[in-house]
Amino acid sequence: MNPLIFSMIMTTVILGTMIVMTSSHWLLIWIGFEMNMLAIIPILMKNYNPRSMEASTKYFLTQATASMLLMLAVVINLLYSGQWTITKMINPTASIIMTLALAMKLGLAPFHFWMPEVTQGISLSSGLILLTWQKLAPLSVLYLISPSINMNMLLLMALASVAIGGWGGLNQTQLRKIMAYSSIGHMGWMTAILIYNPTMTLLNLSLYIAMTLSTFMLFITTASTTTLSLSHMWNKMPLITTIILTLMLSLGGLPPLTGFMPKWMIIQELTKNQSIIIPTIMAITALLNLFFYMRLTYATSLTMFPTTNNTKIKWQFENTKWMTYMPPLIVISTMILPLTPMTVLLD
Repeated sequence: MNPLIFSMIMTTVILGTMIVMTSSHWLLIWIGFEMNMLAIIPILMKNYNPRSMEASTKYFLTQATASMLLMLAVVINLLYSGQWTITKMINPTASIIMTLALAMKLGLAPFHFWMPEVTQGISLSSGLILLTWQKLAPLSVLYLISPSINMNMLLLMALASVAIGGWGGLNQTQLRKIMAYSSIGHMGWMTAILIYNPTMTLLNLSLYIAMTLSTFMLFITTASTTTLSLSHMWNKMPLITTIILTLMLSLGGLPPLTGFMPKWMIIQELTKNQSIIIPTIMAITALLNLFFYMRLTYATSLTMFPTTNNTKIKWQFENTKWMTYMPPLIVISTMILPLTPMTVLLD
């Protein structure tokens, strides 16, 4: 893609998200979503082939439907309140339709069907943008309307997302699909706590973006797209492979690592609000995510796949430019659990 065109498209994507995050007028928010959606499609089709075209079409149809529902909710709310202000979501029907539209944009269950297929059909760099940056705008709107959201419906979608995020990834060997189902699960955790403590949702989102960003950048560095290609990396680049596996265990929420922090705090917060069954179900279903990450770790580091590579020290001569900018991100993604007490300052 021409660098000038690519920079214009990326500027439009960023500008669309910024408009959504900083506006208090529903029409401006809708325009921001549309700018973001129309600009991201050329990025998804960057490596043009029938598979990426199919993924982009699925993404467009889903997001266009969500935008239509969002505008319907805005119009219904306007008829009842007479205002375009985002904080005046007083009509229950409008609130439910708005929540469904934002859930579709985020990929929450039962509207998750598009996310694994779209992520699998695009390049790793496009998948990185789809699973990180594209979550900011819908979550910011959910954050702003959280006082008027139907709590039972949101908790039901959150539980379904955590469960599907675990079950869906069990039989996957494609790394992009695994990351997509992981994203669905993490979105479930974020929306479950949104009603009780919205600030904790932002903490979870920040850590999720840091972990996903690190993992995708290392996938791009090693050109790994499947479990098999990742397992062959062990012979060539054991250090990078070890870091990838640590990051994946952190994404799964293994206790010594950073990914355990948001789960721990969310379970604690839900328990404080006299909710016992919901965090119990979420903790049990989160074990499914941890299982497929552990299985990936086992297949990569504890088994030896057939290989024609007889030069076992080849990794010593590999290009390691990535080491100059990755360590801080990796530390944030894996080792900040001891800083958990500092998060009380966020409350």
